[in-house]
Amino acid sequence: MKTKWSKKLLMVTLSLSLFAPVLAACSKGEGEEAGQEKVLRIGTIYSYGGDDSYLRQQYTDIYEYTHPNVKIEFVSAIDNSNYRYEEPKPDQKQPDPFEETKKLLSGPNAPDVMIMDTNVYKKLVRENMLKQLDPMIQQDKFDTTDIVPTVMEGIKDLGDNNIYGLAPTFGSSALFYNKKFFTQNNIEPPKDGMSWEDVFTLARRLKSGDGANKKFGLQLNRWSGDPFYDMTGTYLSALQLRMFDDKGDKMTVDTPAWEKAWSTFAKLVSEKVIPTQKDLQQDDSSNGRYNPLASDSFLSGKTAMTIADYSYVNDILDANKNASKIKNFEKVDWDVVTLPTHPEAPGIGGNIYLNNLMGINAKAQNDKDAWDFIKFLNSEEWAKLKSRSSYEIVSRKKYIQPKDGLNYNIAAFYTLKPVTPNNQEMDLYNKYPNIYQVQEKGREIFQTVLDGKKSSAEGLKEWQKEGDKLLVEMKKNPGKPIGGGGEVMNGGTVEGVPAG
Repeated sequence: MKTKWSKKLLMVTLSLSLFAPVLAACSKGEGEEAGQEKVLRIGTIYSYGGDDSYLRQQYTDIYEYTHPNVKIEFVSAIDNSNYRYEEPKPDQKQPDPFEETKKLLSGPNAPDVMIMDTNVYKKLVRENMLKQLDPMIQQDKFDTTDIVPTVMEGIKDLGDNNIYGLAPTFGSSALFYNKKFFTQNNIEPPKDGMSWEDVFTLARRLKSGDGANKKFGLQLNRWSGDPFYDMTGTYLSALQLRMFDDKGDKMTVDTPAWEKAWSTFAKLVSEKVIPTQKDLQQDDSSNGRYNPLASDSFLSGKTAMTIADYSYVNDILDANKNASKIKNFEKVDWDVVTLPTHPEAPGIGGNIYLNNLMGINAKAQNDKDAWDFIKFLNSEEWAKLKSRSSYEIVSRKKYIQPKDGLNYNIAAFYTLKPVTPNNQEMDLYNKYPNIYQVQEKGREIFQTVLDGKKSSAEGLKEWQKEGDKLLVEMKKNPGKPIGGGGEVMNGGTVEGVPAG
């Protein structure tokens, strides 16, 4: 372990020494007084405990190296350590990320820079708690033209077409496909810009076999075989189809749009186009033989197409490099295209995240260094250095390149725009952590539809009726289990899994 960390430290040191002259030249502020130490406070929503090494390695080590007179301090809105040492109470209310961030920005140790997700960012913009960056961008002629639309347009949508923050990296997903499935069946492979119906039609043509030889056309989540959460977390995310109204008073699921979604997925399951959890559990590991790919339907050659995030590229490359060590494994010839979209939401894809938006506190005491820091983290030089990241993608298009010299469709990860967050819905989840049990009730009822015991229309009417009752109970007993459900902890139920 020590050897591994020593090598990592050596690589970081070499990177710093290699890029320091360039970074220092492009980022050092004019008129900086040598030797005058200044403090730059950076805020995060959640703390990383007493060890902020991750944040420093990710964002600040290089900046401090090239700005020796700037001392960076981290402050957080919510201290996670409280949950580690305190025994959770059944009715314990979780802190609201936005309200706690507001307190932080206006408190005695207020940060100059705030790193936040889109939900908090959008609310802070509405309450004029972040500086608008457009004037600074124009004054410094800071080039944003190379920032991909996924990031830039997403930021502008959140800020009423203005810029209040920048994101140096982003997370994204795409539709991966196995070329062999298509060549063997003489079927044209998927392409960018397809609709969900187009992809479902394609998936139906690719399914084949029975039992252990069963091949599926599509998996909507590489980690899951739960049609309900695949439907709500992936398929419906761009449509932002709501389960309940903004106040959490009434369910909103007894509608034609919900019936179409339920009927679509019930049919996909009955036709064995997409796998269920039961299907995914039927693998080679049952006979006692070790299979490192047993839980991966796509790499195991059981699924033609799957939706996965950017980090999955590394998993595929790693498996292909070690193909000779994996019994009965054939290297996967693959590529990616953009996620399918809905005609009602053209150009918008689910599973795109801007979780590290950086903005300046409207009351920042050190706004000059705050802007210099944000410029630095969003510069071409920083993007060049960080472009080898395995899990997130840099926002500068110039440095988004396929790995290992391959030629896959990397643009599939940055073409679509992210879904604008629904703050009213997030407020409900923060205010009523037991609201997830309303969602879990829908999952239970949907299973009866999959089992053929009732139609989609009947199931949704039942969910509407039962959900209304649960919402009333939820309002009477905030934070407590409702409807005979499991214990509510940290915003969800023990047995329930919230949609993505």
